[in-house]
Parts: sequence; C-alpha cells; structure tokens
Amino acid sequence: MTDPLARIAAALERLAPGGPVSADVRAHPAYIWRGAALTPARAFAALPLEQLHGIEAQKAALVANLDRLAHGHAAHDVLLWGARGTGKSALVKAAVAHLQAAGGDIALIEIATHDLETLPRLFAEIAMVPRAFALFIDDLGFDAAADGRALRSMLEGGAEARPANARLLVTSNRRHLIPRDIAEQDSAINPRDAIDDQLALADRFGLSLGFHVMDQSGYLAIVEGYTLAHRLPFDPADAIGWATRRGSRSGRVAWHYIVDLAGRHGKPLN
Repeated sequence: MTDPLARIAAALERLAPGGPVSADVRAHPAYIWRGAALTPARAFAALPLEQLHGIEAQKAALVANLDRLAHGHAAHDVLLWGARGTGKSALVKAAVAHLQAAGGDIALIEIATHDLETLPRLFAEIAMVPRAFALFIDDLGFDAAADGRALRSMLEGGAEARPANARLLVTSNRRHLIPRDIAEQDSAINPRDAIDDQLALADRFGLSLGFHVMDQSGYLAIVEGYTLAHRLPFDPADAIGWATRRGSRSGRVAWHYIVDLAGRHGKPLN
C-alpha cells in the first residue's frame, strides 16, 4: 500500500497554488518584471520618435545602440541622466517601439528599483531566448552603496552579469547616480576612495546620454509638435503662460499643457 504520509504530501502539493508563471517572452512588445515572473504590459503606447523635440543627438545615439542589440551585435548599457521631464523615459519607450515597427526583434522589460535583487532570476529566464531585450529601470537612485555594488556586478564583471541578448537602460536625475557631496559619504579615512567607489557604477555604462533644461524656443517647438499631431490650436503666449505658472519648461510640462488645452476644446487625446 502507498505510504499515507506520501499520499498526504501529494494531496497538499495539488492543493497548494503554483508559483507565478511568466508570459511568453516572444509574444509581446513590452513586459513588466514582477520580481518572480514577466507579465505583458497592458498598453504599450510609445510616442512617435518625431514628436520628441530638442533631443536629436540623444535619439540618434539610443536608436543606433538598440538597433545593434536587436541584430545581435555588440551594444552598450545606457545611462540617461538629467533634468526631470526632459524626455528620458519617453525616449526609451519610443526608441524600442520605433525599432519594433521597423521589424526589429526586441522587447522592452520594465523593472522596478525594488526588484533589482531579483534580476539574476530574470536573466536566467531570457538568456537563451532568441530575442533582444531592453531592460528599463526608471528613475534610479540609491540610498545605500550596497545596492549600487549589486547592480554594478550585473552590469559588468560579476558572476551573474546580464546576458548577451539584454542591455540595461537606466534613467536618473543624477549623472553619477549617487550624490557626490563628501558630506553625504559614509565616514571614511579617505573620502576620495568612497566617492570613486560610488562613481564606479556610472562608469559601467558604455553610453551616457545627458538631458538638459530646455530654453523657451525648445519648449514651444514641443508644444507646436503636439498641437499639430492632435489638431489643436497653437498659441505661443498661452503655452508660455502655462510654463510660467508651472515654474519650468520641459517635455512633461508641454504635455500637461496639451492635456489642458485639449480639455478646454472638448477633445480626447488618444
């Protein structure tokens, strides 16, 4: 007769819920990494590249790098740094969507910063897949140097480095990811050593793209591009007034203005 304990254990296994199962990594344009499994992004709707104004050099560099990755060629991990609202995240999504529309076999995987420690599990899932992956970590900043060292080993030189078919695309408001002020460093005999250790993370990115606060003409060019795309009236004075009240000029502020403008004219934005 079968051992009663074995029967009970088998029954409990059948009753216990299974672990999360990842979606088909070949079937979707974009995914969200949940720490244990990949789920399809519900609505991957990136802006067309031509609607991103004032960052032409950054667009060209990122698209060229991702195009190499999509074709199995050597490509860099990318750090996109600079002022908030200047198009860093929008460019990552737009570049991937642009290559997909051109037939490139590449997918976006968005990763939350609190799931960084689970990246080796993600790497194992995608390493043998015949597809390229842009691993997108948005708005990265570290409160602890240990987190930086963990990501550093995944970028280069560690036992669990990211696979050849994937590259990290990281956005940050800081060029060096971690504050450079010596007063913010841990107590150290040589503060220079502490700073160098922290800057070593930013140095791991082969491609570093800066995004800067735009001037008024750049802001108006973005607004005008949006108004043409959505068939809205272009009033420079009104757009400038909106930016003045917000206290900044950026692509994000321009888009918020367009949302307000469309609402005033009783039009939806698709």
